[in-house]
Amino acid sequence: MPLRLIFMGTPDFAVPTLLELVAHGHEIAAVYTRAAKPAGRGMKLQPSPVEREARRLGIPVLTPATLKTPEALEEFGRHHADAGVVVAYGMILPKAILDTPKLGCFNLHASLLPRWRGAAPINRAIMAGDAESGVMVMKMDIGLDTGEVAMAERLTISDAMTAADLHDALAPLGADLMVRAMGALERGRLQLTRQSDDGVTYAAKIEKAETRIDWNRPARMVLRHIHGLSPFPGAWCELAIDGAPLRVKILRCELADGFGGAGDLLDDRLAIACQQGAIRILELQRAGKAPMKAGDFLRGTPLQPPLRLV
Repeated sequence: MPLRLIFMGTPDFAVPTLLELVAHGHEIAAVYTRAAKPAGRGMKLQPSPVEREARRLGIPVLTPATLKTPEALEEFGRHHADAGVVVAYGMILPKAILDTPKLGCFNLHASLLPRWRGAAPINRAIMAGDAESGVMVMKMDIGLDTGEVAMAERLTISDAMTAADLHDALAPLGADLMVRAMGALERGRLQLTRQSDDGVTYAAKIEKAETRIDWNRPARMVLRHIHGLSPFPGAWCELAIDGAPLRVKILRCELADGFGGAGDLLDDRLAIACQQGAIRILELQRAGKAPMKAGDFLRGTPLQPPLRLV
């Protein structure tokens, strides 16, 4: 028989998993998500992507500010769920919540655990120059992404991949993985493996202080830093136009030929020298403007050496 599940998730990344669980006949007793936040020009309350999908599907939605109260625990228990499925929910689940479903709570994590436990695994994998990433289904315990792993899928990270590209590749891969894991759980055949103590790394939340581009690094490291932060929060630098600093985010680039002083513009097509090698900017965004291709930017703001980006 299909499982009765509580689904807990918030952003776009979680939506494919919710839809796949429904499509495969599992009963979603309730969806837990973060509360709507003001956004946009009018600062109207905007429900999370998961909330929008749940309401479209007619699934009850709950947005508690905390799960640590007796009232929250009692409400959670009233759903009589076989298991909980958690995908980028954004809130810590206390042990009492984890222990409530009779089969436990299972998290879809966007890394190859134990590498990149924590908040920003997609960004950190790209920024670190990792050759691969993936998704894992883990039975949750009270540690930070320390639970036993049930299933995994791997994916190659190319230098051309941005965080958005990897996010969009991993989301459907993870949805399929979670459906397979819940099918195995339903049949009593889900096998769990303890995580290794070797190779543990932590994917700390991205801080503003690390978003500025450092041209005094090898070109591939600069490229991976840019792509790991694209499109949000975005890696940025400044260039002087008519003596005034212009701040730009670089969203996409490629390795290029050439050499020069770190940050030097090498040609009229946005090749920039790094400590070793160079990159060519393919897509960028001026402050307060929409993203644009490099060619469109140069038509409005033609650049020629000598010029330095800082």
